[in-house]
Amino acid sequence: MPDPQHHTLSYIEFGVTDLAATRAFYESAFGWSFNDYGPAYSGIKSPDGAGEVGGLNHSAPPSSSGPLVLLFSDDLDGTVEAVKNAGGAVVAGPYEFPGGRRFEFTDPSGNRLGVFAAA
Repeated sequence: MPDPQHHTLSYIEFGVTDLAATRAFYESAFGWSFNDYGPAYSGIKSPDGAGEVGGLNHSAPPSSSGPLVLLFSDDLDGTVEAVKNAGGAVVAGPYEFPGGRRFEFTDPSGNRLGVFAAA
């Protein structure tokens, strides 16, 4: 998996109601493997096993409109300000997250995305 680049797509996160059942589904149907972060979160391993491409989040409600797409940032606080200055709305965070910090925002059309920065 290549190193993440500033402001590029980085990660896709699925809200789940049953972490174990959802993990089992993706393991069986698609051969995915996971990193376990406790009872509320599992990271989806990249195909080469060197990183992660997504996650299953038991703390977030599932959405029929799709998973949460996350962008990567080298400067999370700067990206928060850029989102606000461009007309977006920060709707969660910034907050600590395994491996770093992140926040979530909506764009002017109401699409919800997240931004992650490594520790």
